[in-house]
Amino acid sequence: MISVENVKKSTIRSHYQLGTIFYRLLWGPHIHHGLWQADESVYQAQCQLTDTLATLADIQTGDRVVDIGCGMGGSSLRLAKMRNCDVTGVTISPVQRHWATMSSRLKGGRKKTRFLTADAEEISFDPQSFDVVWSIECTEHLFDKPAFFRRAAQWLAPGGRIAICVWFEGEDTSRPTHRELVEQVCRRFVCPSLATRMDYAQWLGESGLIVRHNEDWTDRVTKTWEICKQRVERTGVRHLARLLDRDQVAFLDGFETLLAAYRSGAMQYGAIVAEKPQQLL
Repeated sequence: MISVENVKKSTIRSHYQLGTIFYRLLWGPHIHHGLWQADESVYQAQCQLTDTLATLADIQTGDRVVDIGCGMGGSSLRLAKMRNCDVTGVTISPVQRHWATMSSRLKGGRKKTRFLTADAEEISFDPQSFDVVWSIECTEHLFDKPAFFRRAAQWLAPGGRIAICVWFEGEDTSRPTHRELVEQVCRRFVCPSLATRMDYAQWLGESGLIVRHNEDWTDRVTKTWEICKQRVERTGVRHLARLLDRDQVAFLDGFETLLAAYRSGAMQYGAIVAEKPQQLL
Protein backbone atom coordinates (compact mmCIF):
# COMPACT_ATOMS: atom_id res chain seq x y z
CA MET A 1 0.00 0.00 0.00
CA ILE A 2 1.23 3.48 -0.87
CA SER A 3 0.20 6.38 1.37
CA VAL A 4 0.60 10.13 1.00
CA GLU A 5 0.44 13.00 3.46
CA ASN A 6 -1.63 16.18 3.37
CA VAL A 7 -4.92 14.57 2.28
CA LYS A 8 -7.57 15.59 4.80
CA LYS A 9 -11.23 14.75 5.33
CA SER A 10 -12.12 18.38 4.72
CA THR A 11 -10.31 18.25 1.37
CA ILE A 12 -12.21 15.12 0.33
CA ARG A 13 -15.53 16.71 1.29
CA SER A 14 -14.69 19.92 -0.58
CA HIS A 15 -13.63 17.92 -3.63
CA TYR A 16 -17.05 16.35 -3.92
CA GLN A 17 -18.94 19.48 -2.92
CA LEU A 18 -17.41 21.40 -5.82
CA GLY A 19 -16.43 18.51 -8.07
CA THR A 20 -19.92 17.07 -8.40
CA ILE A 21 -20.76 19.56 -11.13
CA PHE A 22 -17.69 18.48 -13.13
CA TYR A 23 -18.51 14.79 -12.69
CA ARG A 24 -22.05 15.48 -13.88
CA LEU A 25 -20.98 17.61 -16.84
CA LEU A 26 -18.21 15.28 -18.00
CA TRP A 27 -19.63 11.90 -17.14
CA GLY A 28 -23.33 11.82 -16.24
CA PRO A 29 -25.45 10.57 -13.32
CA HIS A 30 -23.12 7.67 -12.50
CA ILE A 31 -19.80 9.08 -11.32
CA HIS A 32 -17.94 5.78 -11.50
CA HIS A 33 -16.03 4.08 -14.32
CA GLY A 34 -17.70 2.46 -17.27
CA LEU A 35 -17.19 -1.24 -17.95
CA TRP A 36 -16.88 -1.89 -21.68
CA GLN A 37 -17.30 -5.06 -23.70
CA ALA A 38 -17.28 -3.41 -27.15
CA ASP A 39 -18.45 0.00 -28.37
CA GLU A 40 -21.24 0.71 -25.91
CA SER A 41 -22.19 4.26 -24.98
CA VAL A 42 -20.78 5.79 -21.81
CA TYR A 43 -24.12 5.42 -20.05
CA GLN A 44 -24.43 1.76 -21.07
CA ALA A 45 -20.90 1.06 -19.85
CA GLN A 46 -21.62 2.71 -16.49
CA CYS A 47 -24.78 0.65 -16.08
CA GLN A 48 -22.86 -2.49 -17.04
CA LEU A 49 -20.40 -1.91 -14.23
CA THR A 50 -23.22 -1.60 -11.68
CA ASP A 51 -25.12 -4.55 -13.12
CA THR A 52 -22.06 -6.80 -13.33
CA LEU A 53 -21.10 -6.12 -9.72
CA ALA A 54 -24.71 -6.71 -8.63
CA THR A 55 -24.70 -10.07 -10.40
CA LEU A 56 -21.40 -11.08 -8.79
CA ALA A 57 -22.87 -10.11 -5.41
CA ASP A 58 -26.07 -12.07 -6.17
CA ILE A 59 -28.31 -9.15 -5.17
CA GLN A 60 -31.90 -10.34 -4.93
CA THR A 61 -35.37 -8.82 -4.57
CA GLY A 62 -35.84 -7.48 -1.06
CA ASP A 63 -32.15 -7.31 -0.16
CA ARG A 64 -31.22 -4.51 2.22
CA VAL A 65 -28.29 -2.61 0.72
CA VAL A 66 -26.13 0.19 2.09
CA ASP A 67 -24.30 2.12 -0.64
CA ILE A 68 -21.18 3.64 0.92
CA GLY A 69 -20.01 6.61 -1.14
CA CYS A 70 -23.27 6.75 -3.10
CA GLY A 71 -22.42 9.97 -4.94
CA MET A 72 -25.44 11.39 -6.77
CA GLY A 73 -27.34 8.16 -6.19
CA GLY A 74 -26.85 6.59 -9.62
CA SER A 75 -26.07 3.06 -8.45
CA SER A 76 -28.51 3.20 -5.52
CA LEU A 77 -31.41 4.11 -7.79
CA ARG A 78 -30.47 1.49 -10.38
CA LEU A 79 -30.22 -1.25 -7.74
CA ALA A 80 -33.62 -0.27 -6.33
CA LYS A 81 -35.22 -0.22 -9.77
CA MET A 82 -33.56 -3.17 -11.49
CA ARG A 83 -33.03 -5.49 -8.49
CA ASN A 84 -36.05 -4.38 -6.44
CA CYS A 85 -34.04 -3.97 -3.26
CA ASP A 86 -34.05 -1.40 -0.43
CA VAL A 87 -31.07 0.97 -0.54
CA THR A 88 -29.58 3.38 1.99
CA GLY A 89 -27.03 5.69 0.37
CA VAL A 90 -24.25 7.40 2.32
CA THR A 91 -22.19 10.33 1.04
CA ILE A 92 -19.82 12.75 2.72
CA SER A 93 -21.17 15.59 0.55
CA PRO A 94 -24.43 17.43 1.39
CA VAL A 95 -24.58 18.55 -2.26
CA GLN A 96 -24.52 14.96 -3.44
CA ARG A 97 -27.09 13.90 -0.87
CA HIS A 98 -29.46 16.64 -2.05
CA TRP A 99 -28.88 15.66 -5.68
CA ALA A 100 -29.50 11.97 -4.95
CA THR A 101 -32.65 12.72 -2.97
CA MET A 102 -34.07 14.90 -5.74
CA SER A 103 -33.24 12.23 -8.33
CA SER A 104 -35.07 9.60 -6.29
CA ARG A 105 -38.16 11.78 -6.16
CA LEU A 106 -38.09 12.51 -9.87
CA LYS A 107 -37.59 8.83 -10.74
CA GLY A 108 -40.12 7.45 -8.30
CA GLY A 109 -37.60 5.77 -6.02
CA ARG A 110 -38.48 7.40 -2.69
CA LYS A 111 -40.02 4.27 -1.16
CA LYS A 112 -36.96 2.13 -1.87
CA THR A 113 -34.11 4.63 -1.35
CA ARG A 114 -32.96 7.12 1.26
CA PHE A 115 -29.76 9.15 1.43
CA LEU A 116 -27.63 10.24 4.39
CA THR A 117 -24.79 12.73 4.76
CA ALA A 118 -22.13 11.06 6.88
CA ASP A 119 -18.47 10.07 7.05
CA ALA A 120 -18.12 6.41 6.08
CA GLU A 121 -15.46 5.98 8.76
CA GLU A 122 -17.73 7.30 11.50
CA ILE A 123 -21.26 6.22 10.58
CA SER A 124 -22.74 3.44 12.69
CA PHE A 125 -25.43 0.87 11.90
CA ASP A 126 -26.87 -1.88 14.05
CA PRO A 127 -25.38 -5.36 13.63
CA GLN A 128 -26.95 -7.41 10.82
CA SER A 129 -28.77 -4.37 9.39
CA PHE A 130 -27.94 -5.20 5.76
CA ASP A 131 -27.66 -8.03 3.28
CA VAL A 132 -25.15 -6.13 1.12
CA VAL A 133 -22.54 -3.47 1.84
CA TRP A 134 -21.96 -1.89 -1.57
CA SER A 135 -19.22 0.60 -2.40
CA ILE A 136 -17.94 1.78 -5.78
CA GLU A 137 -14.75 3.85 -5.80
CA CYS A 138 -15.08 5.09 -2.22
CA THR A 139 -12.71 3.00 -0.10
CA GLU A 140 -9.76 4.75 -1.78
CA HIS A 141 -10.73 7.82 0.28
CA LEU A 142 -10.72 6.01 3.63
CA PHE A 143 -7.86 6.57 6.04
CA ASP A 144 -8.20 3.28 7.94
CA LYS A 145 -9.41 0.75 5.40
CA PRO A 146 -9.04 -2.40 7.56
CA ALA A 147 -11.10 -0.79 10.35
CA PHE A 148 -13.88 0.05 7.90
CA PHE A 149 -14.13 -3.56 6.72
CA ARG A 150 -14.24 -4.84 10.31
CA ARG A 151 -17.18 -2.52 11.00
CA ALA A 152 -18.89 -3.25 7.69
CA ALA A 153 -18.71 -7.00 8.36
CA GLN A 154 -20.68 -6.46 11.55
CA TRP A 155 -23.45 -4.67 9.63
CA LEU A 156 -24.01 -7.78 7.51
CA ALA A 157 -26.50 -10.49 8.26
CA PRO A 158 -25.15 -14.07 7.97
CA GLY A 159 -24.78 -14.83 4.27
CA GLY A 160 -24.48 -11.09 3.51
CA ARG A 161 -21.95 -9.76 1.02
CA ILE A 162 -19.54 -6.87 0.68
CA ALA A 163 -19.37 -5.80 -2.98
CA ILE A 164 -16.80 -3.17 -3.97
CA CYS A 165 -15.11 -1.65 -7.00
CA VAL A 166 -11.71 -0.17 -6.29
CA TRP A 167 -8.77 1.75 -7.71
CA PHE A 168 -5.91 -0.55 -6.70
CA GLU A 169 -2.19 -0.04 -6.50
CA GLY A 170 -0.71 -2.36 -9.13
CA GLU A 171 0.93 -5.57 -7.95
CA ASP A 172 4.14 -5.10 -9.98
CA THR A 173 6.18 -2.47 -8.15
CA SER A 174 9.37 -2.99 -10.15
CA ARG A 175 8.89 -0.14 -12.64
CA PRO A 176 10.81 3.03 -11.68
CA THR A 177 7.72 5.25 -12.16
CA HIS A 178 5.43 3.05 -10.05
CA ARG A 179 5.50 4.98 -6.77
CA GLU A 180 5.62 8.38 -8.46
CA LEU A 181 2.49 7.70 -10.51
CA VAL A 182 0.53 6.23 -7.60
CA GLU A 183 1.44 9.14 -5.34
CA GLN A 184 0.41 11.64 -8.02
CA VAL A 185 -2.97 9.93 -8.39
CA CYS A 186 -3.45 9.93 -4.63
CA ARG A 187 -2.78 13.66 -4.38
CA ARG A 188 -4.78 14.73 -7.42
CA PHE A 189 -7.78 12.55 -6.57
CA VAL A 190 -7.67 13.08 -2.76
CA CYS A 191 -6.91 9.48 -1.76
CA PRO A 192 -4.84 9.08 1.42
CA SER A 193 -3.65 5.70 0.13
CA LEU A 194 -4.06 3.10 -2.59
CA ALA A 195 -3.74 -0.59 -1.75
CA THR A 196 -3.35 -3.75 -3.80
CA ARG A 197 -5.97 -6.39 -4.51
CA MET A 198 -4.04 -8.70 -2.17
CA ASP A 199 -4.25 -6.08 0.61
CA TYR A 200 -8.02 -5.86 0.21
CA ALA A 201 -8.45 -9.62 0.14
CA GLN A 202 -6.40 -9.90 3.33
CA TRP A 203 -8.43 -7.23 5.15
CA LEU A 204 -11.72 -8.85 4.16
CA GLY A 205 -10.47 -12.24 5.32
CA GLU A 206 -9.31 -10.80 8.63
CA SER A 207 -12.83 -9.38 9.04
CA GLY A 208 -14.26 -12.89 8.95
CA LEU A 209 -15.42 -12.82 5.33
CA ILE A 210 -14.79 -15.26 2.49
CA VAL A 211 -13.67 -13.72 -0.81
CA ARG A 212 -15.86 -15.12 -3.59
CA HIS A 213 -14.72 -12.92 -6.49
CA ASN A 214 -11.56 -10.87 -7.05
CA GLU A 215 -11.72 -9.49 -10.59
CA ASP A 216 -9.24 -7.38 -12.60
CA TRP A 217 -11.21 -5.05 -14.89
CA THR A 218 -8.41 -2.62 -15.74
CA ASP A 219 -8.48 -3.16 -19.50
CA ARG A 220 -12.26 -2.83 -19.58
CA VAL A 221 -12.45 0.50 -17.71
CA THR A 222 -9.43 2.49 -18.96
CA LYS A 223 -11.54 3.97 -21.77
CA THR A 224 -13.31 5.99 -19.06
CA TRP A 225 -10.39 8.37 -18.70
CA GLU A 226 -9.65 8.52 -22.41
CA ILE A 227 -13.18 9.84 -22.93
CA CYS A 228 -13.02 12.21 -19.95
CA LYS A 229 -9.75 13.65 -21.20
CA GLN A 230 -11.27 14.24 -24.65
CA ARG A 231 -14.31 15.91 -23.12
CA VAL A 232 -12.19 18.25 -21.01
CA GLU A 233 -10.27 19.33 -24.10
CA ARG A 234 -13.40 19.71 -26.21
CA THR A 235 -15.65 21.55 -23.73
CA GLY A 236 -13.20 23.95 -22.13
CA VAL A 237 -14.52 22.96 -18.68
CA ARG A 238 -11.02 23.55 -17.29
CA HIS A 239 -11.64 27.30 -17.57
CA LEU A 240 -14.72 26.96 -15.34
CA ALA A 241 -12.70 24.93 -12.85
CA ARG A 242 -10.04 27.64 -12.74
CA LEU A 243 -12.67 30.18 -11.72
CA LEU A 244 -14.07 27.99 -8.95
CA ASP A 245 -11.16 26.21 -7.29
CA ARG A 246 -7.57 25.40 -8.22
CA ASP A 247 -7.89 21.90 -6.71
CA GLN A 248 -10.51 21.12 -9.36
CA VAL A 249 -7.98 22.14 -12.02
CA ALA A 250 -5.50 19.67 -10.53
CA PHE A 251 -8.23 17.03 -10.63
CA LEU A 252 -8.95 17.63 -14.33
CA ASP A 253 -5.26 17.78 -15.19
CA GLY A 254 -4.81 14.45 -13.41
CA PHE A 255 -6.68 12.46 -16.05
CA GLU A 256 -3.46 11.97 -18.04
CA THR A 257 -1.66 10.78 -14.90
CA LEU A 258 -4.38 8.25 -14.18
CA LEU A 259 -4.25 6.97 -17.73
CA ALA A 260 -0.47 6.56 -17.48
CA ALA A 261 -0.87 4.67 -14.20
CA TYR A 262 -3.37 2.23 -15.72
CA ARG A 263 -1.35 1.72 -18.90
CA SER A 264 1.91 1.13 -17.04
CA GLY A 265 0.45 -1.23 -14.44
CA ALA A 266 1.11 1.17 -11.57
CA MET A 267 -2.64 1.02 -10.96
CA GLN A 268 -5.34 -1.56 -11.51
CA TYR A 269 -9.12 -1.43 -11.33
CA GLY A 270 -11.29 -4.26 -10.19
CA ALA A 271 -14.13 -5.72 -8.16
CA ILE A 272 -14.18 -7.85 -5.03
CA VAL A 273 -17.14 -9.65 -3.49
CA ALA A 274 -16.78 -11.26 -0.06
CA GLU A 275 -19.41 -13.19 1.90
CA LYS A 276 -20.16 -13.47 5.59
CA PRO A 277 -20.49 -17.13 6.57
CA GLN A 278 -23.89 -18.40 7.66
CA GLN A 279 -22.21 -19.70 10.78
CA LEU A 280 -19.05 -18.65 12.53
CA LEU A 281 -16.02 -20.54 11.25
